[in-house]
Amino acid sequence: MSDYLQHKGFAGSVEYSAEDDCLYGKVLFIRSLLTYQGNNVAELKQAFVETVEDYLDDCRKGGIKPERPFKGSFNARISPASHRKAALRAAKEGVSLNKLVERALNKELV
Repeated sequence: MSDYLQHKGFAGSVEYSAEDDCLYGKVLFIRSLLTYQGNNVAELKQAFVETVEDYLDDCRKGGIKPERPFKGSFNARISPASHRKAALRAAKEGVSLNKLVERALNKELV
């Protein structure tokens, strides 16, 4: 089961408003605020797809490069002690710190 919507590499949230008695969401992991809503799941899915397509179309028409989620880089803030341990382990194994972190994440995300 998925708690988010997906279309063309974009992910969208699924929320419920008891006050408005509708489903709504926003496109995740980009700076632009793109929202959508629907009265049922089918309408919400369609609104999400239309929102992504409209965004991509607006970018094309404006000659703007669309934001893309998950570029493959991110900043992580960890304690200096953990940073030191990770850097030393990476050096001992002859791999980059990035490679060590990627391996650790892959083990955790199985």
